[in-house]
Amino acid sequence: MHTYIRLMDALSRLLGVGAAWALLLACLISAGNALLRYTFNLGSNAWLEAQWYLFGIAVFAGAPMLLKLNEHVRVDVLYGGRSARAKAWIDLLGIALVLIPLCATTAWLAWPFVLESLAQQEHSPSAGGLLRWPIKAAIPCGFALLALQGLSEAFKRIAFLRGELSVDTHYERPLQ
Repeated sequence: MHTYIRLMDALSRLLGVGAAWALLLACLISAGNALLRYTFNLGSNAWLEAQWYLFGIAVFAGAPMLLKLNEHVRVDVLYGGRSARAKAWIDLLGIALVLIPLCATTAWLAWPFVLESLAQQEHSPSAGGLLRWPIKAAIPCGFALLALQGLSEAFKRIAFLRGELSVDTHYERPLQ
């Protein structure tokens, strides 16, 4: 259990770094596109699509890291003001009953969508557009990775409830 936690947390950290780089690259491509369009009246659908592909990859790759960092959205009515032990139970139940089943179902149902796109070598309908299956593959992969990090978080809550591990259950309510 502890080995899995270490390995999955390391993978999520690596994915988080990759997500940050994908966002930076998307911003640079966006700036380059704007510069070329407004300076030289040049444009490329492929570069425009690359921007949103990179953004999609950043979302799916970054989600496990956000879960690991305890920065995900919560229902404050249930979570706020509870003891660390109660928060651990709420997290554990949410992970087991909602997060992992939802991620597993979404990943499972998305694969035919990806495989059909791959078999057809589907391209964007835009002139010069990119292949669609790589970004479609990010959907099941992203949800599977989120489920795997969810399992790591569940293991952490179990270890915390057993007194074997310290877990940061601090939740900073969003500003409104």
